[in-house]
Amino acid sequence: MPQITVVNHEGEETSVDAADGRTLMEVIRDSGFDELLALCGGCCSCATCHVHIDAAYSDKLPPMSEDENDLLDSSEHRNELSRLSCQIPVTGELEGCKVTIAQED
Repeated sequence: MPQITVVNHEGEETSVDAADGRTLMEVIRDSGFDELLALCGGCCSCATCHVHIDAAYSDKLPPMSEDENDLLDSSEHRNELSRLSCQIPVTGELEGCKVTIAQED
């Protein structure tokens, strides 16, 4: 079970265990981070699970879908590290990854 570091809006870092087979959104939400709204529950139909992924892990993630890209375009906080956490499956390759919860739009 990989450990990831979640950074909240205040810049506080918390290490959490992330079970394989879940999504990053589920792990962050279920670890008590209320800042990650995840309103659609992981259906890739909103951008309320927007995070910034550590650049060192970008090649370990699945490619971004057109739907995910379109949803992220609606965020004024999008950058080159932006992803929707509902679209990131947890695997052992995420061990040590730092994920920052994006500011709300």
